[in-house]
Amino acid sequence: MTPFGTRLAQAIEERGRFCVGIDPHAALLKEWGLDDDVASLERFALTVVEAVAPVVSVVKPQSAFYERFGSRGIAVLERVIAESRAAGALVLLDVKRGDIGSTSQAYADAYLDPTSPLASDAITASPYLGFGSLDPMVDACHQHGAGLFVLALTSNKEGPEVQRAQTGGGTVAGAMLDHLRHLNAGATPVGSFGAVVGATIGDHDEDLDINGPFLVPGYGAQGGTTADLARIFGTSARWALPSSSREVLQAGPDVTALRDAALRGTSAVQELGV
Repeated sequence: MTPFGTRLAQAIEERGRFCVGIDPHAALLKEWGLDDDVASLERFALTVVEAVAPVVSVVKPQSAFYERFGSRGIAVLERVIAESRAAGALVLLDVKRGDIGSTSQAYADAYLDPTSPLASDAITASPYLGFGSLDPMVDACHQHGAGLFVLALTSNKEGPEVQRAQTGGGTVAGAMLDHLRHLNAGATPVGSFGAVVGATIGDHDEDLDINGPFLVPGYGAQGGTTADLARIFGTSARWALPSSSREVLQAGPDVTALRDAALRGTSAVQELGV
């Protein structure tokens, strides 16, 4: 199969680098005048898909907001994934899974094997049981042309306790970036193994030239700006996917308003000029 990095580069060329999070949490359901139940979850999520999946390069459903409704919520997530991909968007499923051995393999089978009803173009993963614990997911990406975005420098205030801790002459985050750099070596136009790096992380000394993409949460309503993208990523910003949820979703439930908000986000990122 065509590698995720190749498909992502094509999607960026055609639709830009803005990523829309499809996060139906209770507060947003209320803002839309909806109840906090499965029927409202379905209406919310599929309205967002209708609005944005035909125009943005990547959508990012956060699995937890569907899981909280049990099996019926997961059924809605399956539709979000399938209908987003059918509309031409790449689906980056935000699950942040990380485990060892057969459990890690089961996560790979669930989210990256194209025969699974939850199969996505890429997922997020946590490497903090050791990067090698992700090997089943890495292997699945090679086999199925999927992508993996590994937590590296996240925006949450607790992140530095682990990510910026020193190990072997560098930081833990730096070691994760080194692993990704190795996985992406020689890939063109860009590798399939990315890092999650927040838009509000402040100053850092890490080498972000990993020949791979970046998922950049914290953009928009959470305070991250295009100036932050330029500052944090430098020339690597061309592969950064700033992700926004609330800034787009609060424009609903009108489909046209949602689509316009997504297109404004795309235009703002394009103005970065890298």
